[in-house]
Amino acid sequence: MDIEELLPQQPEGSKEEPKKQSPLVSLEKDLELYSDSVKEVSIAIMSEGISTHPIFVAHQHTVSIGEIILDRKELNTEWTIQASTMDEFVEKGIINPEKKALFLKSYKKPEDFMCVFVIVPEGANFIYYPYKK
Repeated sequence: MDIEELLPQQPEGSKEEPKKQSPLVSLEKDLELYSDSVKEVSIAIMSEGISTHPIFVAHQHTVSIGEIILDRKELNTEWTIQASTMDEFVEKGIINPEKKALFLKSYKKPEDFMCVFVIVPEGANFIYYPYKK
């Protein structure tokens, strides 16, 4: 993709349109709504011995990692959440095996925070979102 495709196509001197709202605003709203359900799944993943490092994938398209736990179409929300684990992320090459120790260093306590891999058209990244108290 060329840089020109990313820039707004407006003639010089025209008034700028208001900036489009970041998709992360709607993500925060959905994570707040989903908090209890995600925490429940996280605890189940850990207590059933599946993984000590659950990771949740937030997306608005189709992805091939994890299992859908909260479908945006069914719930009439903006984001779908899929449950996965650090092991699956390493297996699929999303987390480089050599960087696993570094990832574990930054991994926050799963009883207090959900580890969310956010996928947007511009790219993807990990965030940690606190569960509701």
